[in-house]
Amino acid sequence: MKKVLKEILSTSLYLLFVLCAVYLVIHFVGQRTQVQGSSMEPKLSSEDNLIVDKISYRFHEPERFDIVVFPFRYEENTFYIKRVIGLPGETVRIDETGNILINGEVLEESYGKEVIQNPGRAYDDIVLADDEYFLMGDNRNNSTDSRDPSVGNVRRDEIIGRAWLRIWPLNKFGFIKHR
Repeated sequence: MKKVLKEILSTSLYLLFVLCAVYLVIHFVGQRTQVQGSSMEPKLSSEDNLIVDKISYRFHEPERFDIVVFPFRYEENTFYIKRVIGLPGETVRIDETGNILINGEVLEESYGKEVIQNPGRAYDDIVLADDEYFLMGDNRNNSTDSRDPSVGNVRRDEIIGRAWLRIWPLNKFGFIKHR
């Protein structure tokens, strides 16, 4: 009888340790998220499952072209995944030919799937505060992003982490390259 109780206690402590470790990893290190929609195509597709790195931004700030995850302000348990285009303190504008201008200079980038048709609120200069980022989907004409007033500029404390690893579908399994 003592041996059985000892085994139950040992197994219970082991399970408690595993559950605590999983909780800590999910809340402080990484989080699984699923892409819904086509706003990040061709880089990420709908139904892709990702692991989001939640720890690296504790040591450095998001960089231009990082793919980040943040909550949508107006819908509980809804997260958006977009690419960092504008950094804190910069001025962002999209001109009539679809060029993204950062502080008046054309941003050299190749992530956009096509020429931007609708600059949205970026038709006029958007000056980012010291803790704000301008984020866009790669599928520029099919993305609700910082150009839309419902998303707007995203504050640093809203960014949960950076897309790190695609775990599904298996044929696309691998680390996500941001640049």
